[in-house]
Amino acid sequence: MFCHEGGVDVGDVDSKAVKLSVPVDEELSEEKLKAANLLKGVPAERVEKLSSFLVALFNVYRKLNFTYMEINPIVFTSDRNVVPLDLAAKIDETAAFLNSTQWGHIDLPAPFGRKEFPEEEYIRELDSKTGASLKLTILNHSGRIWTMVAGGGASVVYADTISDLGFGKELANYGEYSGAPSTEHTFEYAKTIISLMCRERDPRGKIFIIGGGIANFTDVAATFTGLIKAIVNYQDDLKKNHVQIWVRRAGPNYQEGLRLMRETAASTGLPIRIYGPETHVTAIVPLALGLADIKDFPEFDDESHAAKPLSRPKSSSMDVDDGDKVSEPLQPQKADHEADHEVENFSASTRCVVYGLQHRAVQGMLDFDFMCKREKPSVAA
Repeated sequence: MFCHEGGVDVGDVDSKAVKLSVPVDEELSEEKLKAANLLKGVPAERVEKLSSFLVALFNVYRKLNFTYMEINPIVFTSDRNVVPLDLAAKIDETAAFLNSTQWGHIDLPAPFGRKEFPEEEYIRELDSKTGASLKLTILNHSGRIWTMVAGGGASVVYADTISDLGFGKELANYGEYSGAPSTEHTFEYAKTIISLMCRERDPRGKIFIIGGGIANFTDVAATFTGLIKAIVNYQDDLKKNHVQIWVRRAGPNYQEGLRLMRETAASTGLPIRIYGPETHVTAIVPLALGLADIKDFPEFDDESHAAKPLSRPKSSSMDVDDGDKVSEPLQPQKADHEADHEVENFSASTRCVVYGLQHRAVQGMLDFDFMCKREKPSVAA
């Protein structure tokens, strides 16, 4: 949108300005600018120079992932250079991992009503430099219950469970780590949480819940290696603060990760309770809070979770000795194709409407659309 009148008191700019829509998958050229009469009202001797400036400005806007830019006014100097005198702009925070170097140091405002902790800023900067996800929000820095949860969904479930059990005011932090973070990034994340947890003492002791569901592609052993390094480095502080550590995790290589955690408990003498996928994802919460009997929840056992090769069948018929009876060979069964209804709920062209300001969710869906080369975006509104 361009208006040849600039400065203040220029009236209704929206009605005066000339507009040009540029599709996402198309480039802007000087020819398109001139064909759209975008610069009508501009003296002819300045059109060429201004066209070149606007095309370059548009390319920078796209490359650096701006979402809004307004310049008012633009002037020509005596040596015929174009100079913007005032500018307001917004950038897409979700593109930080792509453009953080070009943006330079930018202090993004903290959420309304609270001051950001230096540790929160540090994790945010760490998150911007990795393709994984690292999030941390301090709710109550004096709280007794601290969490380090893998996965955005799991982090919500753990926080809700703690609140539902009546300990919401004791919940110190909210956050998550996911997307296969490296061992070093996990170490930095864990170190930050543990240092905050040990900063203020509580005579009742503190609770550190290390939770998560069943990971899809995150190597549990790799992330636990970074976590264990942080625990070992801060073991003296953890003991002084009487911190109880409760672990529940599953996913790729979880046996090795939990085994390493058990060895850490033995070598450091820290009170660490360890559970695997046989225990419900949030079962460690009431256990940690003293609301459930620990005898009802056996801990992770290395031997019972070790993979054992199946014995080779004696024959293809899979005969089983049951007295005088011999079972018949297993026969393939026809699948039941009938369903309760025949309505097709979703198709390749299904779209959705997102309620509320869920910009991160929408951004992820649009990124997926781009990678899949979908013709129409998944998000309709």
